[in-house]
Amino acid sequence: MPQNFAARLQKILSDDGTKLRAIPEADSGRRAGDRDGWSRKQELGHLIDSAVNNRIRFNVAALEGRYTGPTYDGNGWVDLGGYTEMPWTDIVETWTVLNRALAIGIQRIPKERLSASCKVGDHDPWSLESLIEDYIDHMQHHLEHILEADQQR
Repeated sequence: MPQNFAARLQKILSDDGTKLRAIPEADSGRRAGDRDGWSRKQELGHLIDSAVNNRIRFNVAALEGRYTGPTYDGNGWVDLGGYTEMPWTDIVETWTVLNRALAIGIQRIPKERLSASCKVGDHDPWSLESLIEDYIDHMQHHLEHILEADQQR
């Protein structure tokens, strides 16, 4: 099962990484899909922040058999991250490298640890397996939004 998650993540990195790299710098600073909210830079930055937070969650649960920790302020992290001022290529590369590292770590999680209880903030506990799957689903949701405007051209 960990290998399936890792393979899914690697496929996203390959397929969507190519599409992200094709977005010109001039387009990366505008909002995807002409909606309110984050710019593409900020939204991909949010996925960087998500990778950082979830790497800790995954590793603690895999090593200790459980995880209990806070949620994080997505808007605050994006603001502090300064993604608006960063070059798009740096943001894409950071997202890629962090998720490649996550995929390697996920592969190494013992199958018996996938049932580890993970309590994030005030939410009901999830299994580590569910938390990993939610992480990947969350990423795909945001990537679809980031890439949406390119499909409308």
